[in-house]
Amino acid sequence: MEKTRQRFANRLCCALAQAGYAAKPAVLEREFNLRYWGKPVTLHGVRRWLRGEALPTEDKLLVLAQWLHIDPHTLRFGEEVSNQITKQKDLYQSIPPQEREAIDAFLKLSTTCRRLAREVIMTFVQAERVQAQEEEEQEPSPTSPVDKDLS
Repeated sequence: MEKTRQRFANRLCCALAQAGYAAKPAVLEREFNLRYWGKPVTLHGVRRWLRGEALPTEDKLLVLAQWLHIDPHTLRFGEEVSNQITKQKDLYQSIPPQEREAIDAFLKLSTTCRRLAREVIMTFVQAERVQAQEEEEQEPSPTSPVDKDLS
């Protein structure tokens, strides 16, 4: 967890710098409290964010992200996680609509039915692998005796 907080602190400092603000507790406290409608944060509280000793709550994180013009997920978790989520979304979007419909229906099933459907699917996958191996074994090799007779 300590690394998580420290990584957040690094991202916060970078976001402040990119937005044109000094990564100093006094600056962060003043600018944040101008934008936050809840109970004001203290100098000590924001210092802990900048040092990687604490993480802001979700409502404060959203205000930080909006103020600094950065995606809240990126600020909280980093680019790597945001990129992974985007790749997963893109992968899902690349699936044809009929398959997406089947996946969505699968996800609506009870746990027991999903387990059964998964086992059926895995059985089909295994059967296709076996069939592909058998077909591979039946194909004549380039130096088979049949080829030698034709020469």
